[in-house]
Amino acid sequence: MKPIQEIIFEFQNAIPGLELISNSLDMKEYGSDYTEDLYFSPAIVCFPRSTEEVSTLIKICNQHSFPVYTRGAGTGLSGACLPVRNGLVLSTKKLNKILDIDTKNLTVTVESGVVNAIIKQAVEAYGLYYPPDPASQGSCSIGGNLAHGAGGPRAVKYGTTRDYVLNLEVVLPTGDIIWTGANTLKNSTGFSLTHLMIGSEGMLGIITKAVLKLIPKPTQELLLLAAFSNLEDSASAVNAVLLSKFKPCAIELMEKSGIEISMNATQTPFPTHESAEAYLLFAFDGFEGEDLFEQAEGIYEILDGFNAIEILPSPNADVAAQWWKVRRSIGETVKQISPYKEEDTVVPRSEMPTLLRKVKEIGSRYGFQSVCYGHAGDGNLHVNILKNNLTDEQWNVEIPKAIKEVFEYCKKVGGTISGEHGIGLVQKDYLPIVFGETHFKLMHGIKNTFDPNHILNPGKWLN
Repeated sequence: MKPIQEIIFEFQNAIPGLELISNSLDMKEYGSDYTEDLYFSPAIVCFPRSTEEVSTLIKICNQHSFPVYTRGAGTGLSGACLPVRNGLVLSTKKLNKILDIDTKNLTVTVESGVVNAIIKQAVEAYGLYYPPDPASQGSCSIGGNLAHGAGGPRAVKYGTTRDYVLNLEVVLPTGDIIWTGANTLKNSTGFSLTHLMIGSEGMLGIITKAVLKLIPKPTQELLLLAAFSNLEDSASAVNAVLLSKFKPCAIELMEKSGIEISMNATQTPFPTHESAEAYLLFAFDGFEGEDLFEQAEGIYEILDGFNAIEILPSPNADVAAQWWKVRRSIGETVKQISPYKEEDTVVPRSEMPTLLRKVKEIGSRYGFQSVCYGHAGDGNLHVNILKNNLTDEQWNVEIPKAIKEVFEYCKKVGGTISGEHGIGLVQKDYLPIVFGETHFKLMHGIKNTFDPNHILNPGKWLN
């Protein structure tokens, strides 16, 4: 491999004024993300300002077989952007422009470094709505959302990131720049390169622009909070609600311990019940407030049938914002009290009650505490395993065995090991649970076609 200083000189010679850092102290924040406590030192960090600059950088790296790790906002939970083999961290931070809001065709064209919430705010000024809403929507970039196929609470009604992507601009390892599709709602023209790129975790190309689908923005929202004395009743109620004529846009399950941790850390009020072990947060949205009240009232009887001990509507927007804040902060605040491992399990939603029971049973055998919460409406359960007083040997040897048992159960009931966080680095050893030799052969073939020199995100699950 060519010496780092010579590669830096090539970068600077090819792109006058390129912003980069190579001092180890300055690069420290680019060696980690939100995944546990992992850190890998980059060799260089660059901040290109255009697709053309990305193309130039990648072409040079490809010529020298120099590793490239694309980084959005660094909010990932699988270690997908970590520079495990040193190399270039290519930050999309400066690719932060909203290029076009097309109100006639209901699309928005953005660069990949734009923050999810910024897109929402921009299109809402036109009465439009971009629904995907990961918990980190206030800080995560659309490029990272695309790389992981991110979801969020509203996926139960609106779908995930994948459902809103029409077209992507991608830089290939050769430096070639392509658009993967068309700016149309229908496209039956060849293989869908667009959908191949979504969830590819920076292994096939670098996404620099996206054309996203929009819808009219609902003007009304109502929340309903239901408390239950046990986790299984709360999870069982979900499918009954979804089989009814009432259509919430979000159904979030929260374990008591997660609520308490989030409330204390954020100093945000939340209406807990002394007998509750679990809560379901329902959101209804639309254009007529009366219709939302009718829907909320309609599920009262259903929830009563599953032993709900208290059901509360949000009295106003300020209280609704507090409830959402507590829910969205659980993942971030749990890790403040203990080292943790967050598993992103997903099963057919009718299997949620048995998955919860299985997680707690495995935790009892292996001696770990888990905090469970997630998107109950689509079967996506986040399982945070806390280290607490476990020894290093238990944490590093026994807990992976426990995680394997959880994932094997997910596979057994028709689920898989990640619903929205991706595989990245931390889940790669578990992939053989869900993929066989033929799967890996096919994916290696795709990787070799796009990136024959294997410069894009090496050292992760496909290497």
